[in-house]
Amino acid sequence: MAVSFDSSPLESVAGGVCAANGFKAGGIKSGIKKSGSADLGLIYSEHPCTAAGTFTQNAIRASSVDWCENSLPSEKVHAIICNSGCANACTGDEGVKNNGAMAAWVSEALHLQPETVLTASTGVIGEQLPMATIAPAITELVGSLSPRGGLSFAKAIMTTDLVEKESAVKVHSNDGSYTIGGCCKGSGMIHPNMATMLAFICTDALIDEKLLSKIIKKSVDRTFNNLTVDGDTSTNDMVLIVANGHSAIPITHSGAALFEEALFTVCNDLCKQIAADGEGATKSVEIVVTGAKNEKDAKLAAKAVANSNLTKCALFGNDPNWGRIACAVGYSGATFSKKHMSIKLCGVQVFKDLQPVPFDHKKLHTLLKSKTVTIQIDLAQGKSEAIAHTCDLSYDYVRINAEYHT
Repeated sequence: MAVSFDSSPLESVAGGVCAANGFKAGGIKSGIKKSGSADLGLIYSEHPCTAAGTFTQNAIRASSVDWCENSLPSEKVHAIICNSGCANACTGDEGVKNNGAMAAWVSEALHLQPETVLTASTGVIGEQLPMATIAPAITELVGSLSPRGGLSFAKAIMTTDLVEKESAVKVHSNDGSYTIGGCCKGSGMIHPNMATMLAFICTDALIDEKLLSKIIKKSVDRTFNNLTVDGDTSTNDMVLIVANGHSAIPITHSGAALFEEALFTVCNDLCKQIAADGEGATKSVEIVVTGAKNEKDAKLAAKAVANSNLTKCALFGNDPNWGRIACAVGYSGATFSKKHMSIKLCGVQVFKDLQPVPFDHKKLHTLLKSKTVTIQIDLAQGKSEAIAHTCDLSYDYVRINAEYHT
């Protein structure tokens, strides 16, 4: 999915994880999913990559999460394999062994060392990976690698997602141009708190793994950590970023701000796409909090509203019930002005100076039917701000999750 940005140093480009030079990707149908859909994806760089990541805070974790967290940050990663249809979580020693075997098979096929291959899994919890199905598919998977294979990879990692999710920008810096591209999967069980949500980001910039680790953690904290669909933190959540240096454009501390801005742009765009594709969602919701005393308060308020099931239900019904929003801010723990806090729905002022404001209910009801709804909250306490993404809570969310395992 291509998007346009007004910021002049950033140019929207297509290609997802393959937008950056030197990366190949692919995806195939290996038979893991009973539906017969694509379920095995691979990203590969011939040149070794510096790599970093952020991981779920759920104490029950998939083997792939432990594998990657124990491997990162690194300066020698070449590949990432991801399967969908099976989370390989709560699978004991056999699950750990199977995860390692999957990495070993890829490393053998690509003539690498196993420790240079990262792994990811997503799907049903408590089931073992079908190794007899995966093993013979590795050759085909490696054969599917292509510089134009980003979309195939994005499709292969989907579970309950209705659409694939990609984003990429070309960055025009004083030192030259480089690209950051990524994709993600996620539709339900979304409340990353990192750190079922996975995101993979590739860049051809040249950057030290320690600086890369610092920047990805900060970017994730501003984006994916402010994303929620249903308040459930998965066993498999992770965001991985790899940088192969193919552009030869170095990212030093002086250029880190622009790199961080570009990475934020890609991550934030992917967040919007997850919210729009929330299980059963009819609309995506962006909560913009301004006027906070500090960034912590801004995030507390934004996430409280994003996690409010009552607010999400009201939005599904196109009900301009701003009281539920105010209530969420009130219990969020954020400091706000008890004289001047205000709320806007779809740009319409509904609450100002901690008092209701007359508005056209019928008109706002119609505006709330939009595919994208914005909630603006001014805490009137300072200059800090934060953005959170969520979606409405519909009848279909219950249906989808009631039937997920069967």
